[in-house]
Amino acid sequence: MSSTQYEYILTSAPEPGVQLITLNRPKALNALCSPLFAELNTALEAADKDDAVGAIVITGSEKAFAAGADIKEMKDKQFSDVYKNRFLEDWANLSKIRKPVIAAVSGFALGGGCELALMCDIILASPTAKFGQPEINLGVIPGGGGSQRLASLIGKSRTMEMVLTGRMISAQEAEKWGLVSRVVPEGEGEVVKEAVKVATEIASKSQIAVQAAKEVVNAAYELNLAEGLRFERRIFHGLFATDDQKEGMAAFAEKRKPNFTHS
Repeated sequence: MSSTQYEYILTSAPEPGVQLITLNRPKALNALCSPLFAELNTALEAADKDDAVGAIVITGSEKAFAAGADIKEMKDKQFSDVYKNRFLEDWANLSKIRKPVIAAVSGFALGGGCELALMCDIILASPTAKFGQPEINLGVIPGGGGSQRLASLIGKSRTMEMVLTGRMISAQEAEKWGLVSRVVPEGEGEVVKEAVKVATEIASKSQIAVQAAKEVVNAAYELNLAEGLRFERRIFHGLFATDDQKEGMAAFAEKRKPNFTHS
């Protein structure tokens, strides 16, 4: 995919098997307007269908991952418009992507930007990252899943504090609370480099096993423990029908590197 296809995002392949998508509205701190999200969804769907891609990284700029939804776009909308046209509903398309998606966050990840990061499978943060749901200051509430995903990750009290006060939390707080996987040591571009490194490692595995692993972890947020254990076991059993399971276990027994064919 070429970056010339898009107006609001850039795409590249920094390493084999890795698709990097960079939000590119620098003058608006990568505010998430509807055209940007349409392009993002298109790029994500293309990467998901591309057999050469094993993992996806989404990032912004050093100053802002995404400073929120585009207020200028929203401020004059009426209830009938947002309700009938299902405003923001297509944001959830990201959660339907089967391949792992890693967010590399520097600077502001606020409102819709925080929600975009939360929809990803792994969040890596630079020390400059700041997360928040400041919608309460605009007379509204999170509309892209922030209240729901935060509550499942960091608990009721902390979610209430973020959503009711609108205050930002630092990368260090986000790591302590379990909102992000880890904070990457400081340095320009380091969080993106680390995200690409993690994506490259994931892309070296069997794509079938990786997608199955993502599916069972996500199921843990929707099923009770007994149902989740049953689902995990059935997916585990199913992988014994793949060539990659045979290759992976044979390679381990023969003390060599596996050659996965994603079949």
